[in-house]
Amino acid sequence: MTQKLMLRALAGETLPSPPIWMMRQAGRYLPEYRATRAKAGDFLSLCYSPDLAAEVTLQPIRRFGFDAAILFADILLLPQALGADLWFETGEGPRLSTVTGPKQLAALKGKDDIHEHLAPIYETLRILTRELPRETTLIGFAGAPWTVASYMIAGRGTPDQGPAHALKAADRPTFSALIDLLTEATIEYLSAQVSAGAEVVKLFDSWAGSLKGRDFDDFALAPAARIISELKARHPGLPVIAFPREAGQRYVGFARATGADCVAIDNSVEAEWVAANVQKDGCVQGNLAPRHMVTGGQELVEETRRIVRAFSQGPHIFNLGHGITPDADPDNVSLMVETVRAAG
Repeated sequence: MTQKLMLRALAGETLPSPPIWMMRQAGRYLPEYRATRAKAGDFLSLCYSPDLAAEVTLQPIRRFGFDAAILFADILLLPQALGADLWFETGEGPRLSTVTGPKQLAALKGKDDIHEHLAPIYETLRILTRELPRETTLIGFAGAPWTVASYMIAGRGTPDQGPAHALKAADRPTFSALIDLLTEATIEYLSAQVSAGAEVVKLFDSWAGSLKGRDFDDFALAPAARIISELKARHPGLPVIAFPREAGQRYVGFARATGADCVAIDNSVEAEWVAANVQKDGCVQGNLAPRHMVTGGQELVEETRRIVRAFSQGPHIFNLGHGITPDADPDNVSLMVETVRAAG
């Protein structure tokens, strides 16, 4: 059996101490990241500069000794590869040209036309396979179709994904066709990441929680199942982590329904409930509230211990319930890592 702790947990092994990494672990809370980003000039230039993207991926591994490194990229690089215009407004976040009907959908490229644009991302992975410590697992990722579509339809992030819900209601054929294109393009993108060296892939459905009932089945669950099935057919043994954030009760059975090896859990649900209802189907990842990386102190220690204890009877990867925030204190991250490893 592989000695990498992350891969052992994903294979269903209950370990004395859970492997640990953080979503957005390469980011603005680290001074070394800020220095490298300044060297790149802007965020997208950093994503598309393989040497610099590899460097920021490696920075938290050097500092904290995490068990996994996640490729430094962005979920919106895929729509850009499909032909959408993408730019970032300082202090406000991403902006995209919009898909609001059949005409804009028809103007997008096909799933097989993305790789030239994304070649720098694959090169970053190849660099990381050479430079990561031997014990560190390399994670590739993509946004799930619903989440990526919500940005493409609105042209930006929205608090309630209202424009995407509106298109879904007004023109379901166009909406469904966009989801289908993103599903097929995501398969090609993640498959290429695996070929370039990713050992695990993660599917981020950050806005899954706003889908209800049949819509959750059709646009969160079904695309994830299609992506995972095809990736496992192409790459036997590939572990896949799914993150249908804020799915609530729909976390239950998600691994069985999609074929995911691990379900990442946000911090809106209690670890004890997850252990009883979700972990019985396999590995879970999570779910410390990111605010503890800002506030620190004894509450951080106690919450970390509680989560490790709650998940100690099954396979678990310790992580936050969402990405670490720019105002986090690196010393609190160190305290979390020490606490997880001591608790085990």
